[in-house]
Order: sequence, then C-alpha cells, then structure tokens
Amino acid sequence: MNIAMLGSGFIGRFYADSLQGYRSKDKIVSIYSRKEESAKKFAADYKVPFLTTKMEEAIARTEVEVVCISLPNNIHEEAVMLCCKHKKAVITTKPLGRNAAEAQRMLEAVEKAGIFNGYLEDLVYTPKFIKAHESVKNGALGRILWAKSRETHPGPHSDWFWDIEQAGGGCILDLGCHCVEIARSYIGKDVRPVEVMCWADTQVKPIDAEDHAIGLVKYENGAIGQFEVSWTFRGGLDLRDEVMGTEGTIWINNFLRTGFEMFTTGKSADYVAEKAESNSGWLFPVGDELNELGYNHMFMDMFNAMEKGIAPKETFYDGYVVNTILDAAYKSAKSKLWEPVQLNIWRGRTGVSKDSHLQSYDSEHYLVKEEVTHYGAKKAILKNKKTGKIIERVE
Repeated sequence: MNIAMLGSGFIGRFYADSLQGYRSKDKIVSIYSRKEESAKKFAADYKVPFLTTKMEEAIARTEVEVVCISLPNNIHEEAVMLCCKHKKAVITTKPLGRNAAEAQRMLEAVEKAGIFNGYLEDLVYTPKFIKAHESVKNGALGRILWAKSRETHPGPHSDWFWDIEQAGGGCILDLGCHCVEIARSYIGKDVRPVEVMCWADTQVKPIDAEDHAIGLVKYENGAIGQFEVSWTFRGGLDLRDEVMGTEGTIWINNFLRTGFEMFTTGKSADYVAEKAESNSGWLFPVGDELNELGYNHMFMDMFNAMEKGIAPKETFYDGYVVNTILDAAYKSAKSKLWEPVQLNIWRGRTGVSKDSHLQSYDSEHYLVKEEVTHYGAKKAILKNKKTGKIIERVE
C-alpha cells in the first residue's frame, strides 16, 4: 500500500516506524505537516518522496491508496472529509472526534463515500490483550461481570493536547478512549452501553481540562466497565487491565512491569520507554514498544482487511461508540449523576437482559458458594429456593 501520512509528530513517527519497519511492502509516499521543517525532517528520516504543508495535496496524489491521520483532534474531521472527496481509504488515530457529533459526521461521511475506514485503537491489538481476549471469547472466565482498564502517565507530549479547544477535553478523551474500548471489547462490543457515572477534576496541571478521572460504564447485560485515567501519575506510563467473570479473572500489566528491569547511574543511559521520567536508578525498559503497544498487529489487521475487502476489527463505528460514552462521562462529571449514553446509531444487540445469577445446587436450593476449609471439611453455602433461608452443609 502507498500511504499518505498526515502529521509528522510523536504518533506519526510511531506509526511510520511500524508501517515501514515490519510490513516493508507498505510505503509512506506523501507526508503532510503543518510545519515545513517538520515535514522535511520526517521525509528525510523515512525516505518519503513528497512533502507538503497543504493537506489536500498530500491526499489527492494519484499514487496514494490510503491516508493515515496522525493529527490533533480538531483537524480529524477536515482530513476525513478530504479523504471522502478523493475516495481514499482512511485510517485515523484515536479519538475519532472531539465529541460524538463530530464522530457521527465522520462515520456517516465515510460510509456514504464507500471508502475503507479504520480506527487506530492500538491498545486492543497488544499481544497480551489479544491472548486475554481470546480466552474470554472461549469462555475461560465465564460470564464477564467487570472489566477495568487503567492508563496513567505524567501527561502528553505536544502542546495541542493541553489546549481544550484543539483537544476537545483532557485525560478522559485522550486516555479514556483506550480504556473504554478495552473494557467494551471484553464485555462484548455488541452489548449496548447504557449509562455512565464519572468523577473528574483538575488536580495538578494549570489547564482548563481535567487531568484525572475515574468512571463507570454500565452495560445492558448488567456488566460494568471501569476506567482510571490521569495526566498526573508520576513514574512513567502505567497500562493495566483487569477482567473478572463468573469462572475466572485476568490481570494484565502491559507496560510498566514487563519483566525487564535495569539499574544504571545514568551516565550513558538514553531513551528508556515512552513517557519514562528518568534514565537513572532502577528502570523498566520495554523490549519492543511497537509490538507491546499493539502497532504491528493493528496495522497488519488494517492492511490485510483492505486487501481482502473486509472491515477491520476497529472501524469508525467503534470510534463513534467510544465518543458517545465519553460524552456521557463528561456530562456525569458535571452533574454528579448517572448520565445516559446517547447513541443515535446502534448496530449491536437490542433488548439484552441481565443474565441470571442463580445456580441450582439441587431441586430445593441455589448454590451460594462451595469451599474446602483449612481443616479439610467440604462446605456448601446454600439458599432455599422457596423460603430464601441461607444454610450450610458440611461433609
């Protein structure tokens, strides 16, 4: 595939490293940047033949087959509309929009234009997530009750993130989009999110947006999703997930504790890992950031789907659903109430009821719990189906 990259900054370079480093048959042939000097450096570093500071020029070139958007949030819609105009396949970094209204306009536009669309949510492509998600799909955890995702770090790299007008929000939009899609994937993307309760505050940074937030997302089947996000965490990039079901639990640490530990005085240490705050003392390097953060699997899915003429695992529709959930989170943070998720477009299951939590032990009793005690007794806690009385049986 011949790619036009829109944006030459931090995320654009991560994308370029993955695109040209592993699937070497894919090449960036056009680079757009808002700053000419940045475009020139990107073009030189990645051997890109065409550079421009005019977005449409980068997209419209005849050799371009797919456009990769790695721009500030407030420019996503403009870029997507140009892709629709020139009938170019488009893949975009997260979040899809600054809000659900923007996201819906982009979703409807790409579908009307009939172009391939992919949502670059890398954290549902990490090797650990893929393995864990497969176990969940195969029923290893039983019925999923709770999925929690945490992403915290000292704050993003570029100036526009800190401007609420350009970014559209703070850490909820920047990091919560990851966490919501992770939890949603474990619970089931065909299960409707119904309401959100969220706390958010600006605790440390001199900005108008929130720098710390915690939220709960209630799903139609009774499952709960939880996100913990912060730009105030000290100590690097903390990516952790937990999934709990009726038959099991999964804990994942994606980044900060990966089994690679190193001590150095810092005299010759350089880059350690994304958002690492120190290059001396005890450090926790990441063996292959592109792979551990999901970029390789993500682009493989996107380009393989394009070649096969099918939808990728993450599309603009997924980005739209995430935006609707985050809109409800922002409303809840202000109202201090559970706020409904306003989904104008829903393509999942409808009328899903909460699964029964009642497990029969025998014809007269439900099972509450079974255990073997430290002194060897086998104990069953039971509830009478008719009277509701709780009893225990010991063998």
